Amino acid sequence: MPNSQTDALFILIKTLTKAEKRNFQLAFNKNNTKDDVLFIQLFNTLDKMKDYDEEQILKKVPDLKKQQLSNVKAHLYKHLLSSLRQLYKQKDPLIDLREQLDHARVLYNKGLYNQSLKILAKAKTMALEQEEVMLSYEIVEFEKLIESRHITRSLENRAEALSAESRQIEHQLTHISRLSTLSLRMYGLYLKLGHARNERDADMVKSFFEGQLPQRDASQMSFYEKIYLYQASCWYYYILQDFVMYYRYTQKWVDLFKQYPTLQQTDMDLYIKAQHNLLTAHFYTSNFEKFKSALCDLETFIRANEESFHENTRTSAFVYLYTAKINRYFLEGTFSQGLAMVPELESEISNHTLKIDQHRVLVFYYKIACLYFGSGDNSKAIFYLNKIINLKIGNLRADIQCFARILHLIAHYELENYSLVEYLIKSVYHFISKHKDLGLVMEAIMKFLRRYIYANPKELRSAFVDLKDRLEQISEDPYERRSFLYLDIISWLESKIENIPVQEVIHRKFINKERRI
Repeated sequence: MPNSQTDALFILIKTLTKAEKRNFQLAFNKNNTKDDVLFIQLFNTLDKMKDYDEEQILKKVPDLKKQQLSNVKAHLYKHLLSSLRQLYKQKDPLIDLREQLDHARVLYNKGLYNQSLKILAKAKTMALEQEEVMLSYEIVEFEKLIESRHITRSLENRAEALSAESRQIEHQLTHISRLSTLSLRMYGLYLKLGHARNERDADMVKSFFEGQLPQRDASQMSFYEKIYLYQASCWYYYILQDFVMYYRYTQKWVDLFKQYPTLQQTDMDLYIKAQHNLLTAHFYTSNFEKFKSALCDLETFIRANEESFHENTRTSAFVYLYTAKINRYFLEGTFSQGLAMVPELESEISNHTLKIDQHRVLVFYYKIACLYFGSGDNSKAIFYLNKIINLKIGNLRADIQCFARILHLIAHYELENYSLVEYLIKSVYHFISKHKDLGLVMEAIMKFLRRYIYANPKELRSAFVDLKDRLEQISEDPYERRSFLYLDIISWLESKIENIPVQEVIHRKFINKERRI
């Protein structure tokens, strides 16, 4: 029996807004045929259910027979999509563009070739304005089909002009496809690998990126060619921890949208993603003033446009805005203040359950755990770290999974759960070794915990000093520095040495503009 997590119709209905539900019901209440009544009854029943249950559906809709259910669901799904298409035609220019192509096809099939060509010409202008190269190619190919099969008495040299257009667009499409594939594969590499762990990882990433990068002058590229080039370059430098170059390409990405202001509206998702990456670059380069400015830009854009957001954009805006807000608390060292937004964040995660991917949930849980750890609430930190440890996500972001377990050990150590720490060290060591992620930082921390679990206070302070010195030496290795991106272990050690809260150490560094590893 399908359940609430796999039944496509049930999931679709659960994602509908009040306006979308009202639009659908109005459309089907006009005729009130027997089939329409059955659709509405099934729709209302599914809308009120918390979990998908076929037995309950058949009880609540007695006119619906079990053997009919599959077909009625399929028809309801189709009609819901048609209703949504009509509702969002004005919000999404691409839907309107594709409708123009449908109209041109209808006119062509009726033998009204010149009327079809007029609609295609208008649609092609719109597609080119929106940098929709794939759609432009489809339109040109349709124009070629009409001109090659029928006498339209169109302009002279029409065949040559269309052929030249087709070749130019085909050339663009080839480069867009190669660059979008490269961008996607670099992102996939990051999800699997995280930041480069050693020289071998770095060499592999460099070899792959340089081998796949098309040789083409950026000045001759179209909008989306440049976008995918900047995206791929962002992931490349992000994996290599070259955050200065990462910043340069994120800035190019945002600046490109400023050159094409209309595309900020037609591709809001991509623009918001560009702003998110720029914020991340400022976060890792500790450029707080630019971070604040970029955060203000993102908030302003969301406020100005959220009424026209579709659900996908609304989810992206939520993820990127809250990520930036948490990162601000990390930069300032104001972890306790950041805790005030956790209930709201959890509520939003719940609201977006069907649309937010597990990678984002994983990152949020880790960031929330760090907020609690930084504020000194180790029990709450453990609660969220356990959520990560218990997630069934395979190798997805193995880097965060490893560091979550290290932070889990440290939080239990802070709570003086020494026997549990002693027991957990073996399982954590095994997990990290399995993922081939046992760097010098992790190794040093686990050796420290194993050796000094039951040490007396005087001996312990000296051990903290020695570990801090050791980790500062390790941090000189560019590949080992990745460990400090996930966990500010140096600040924690300083807090233990000085016997003050860790957020006080980090906030002091922020005020004094001290370098943080």
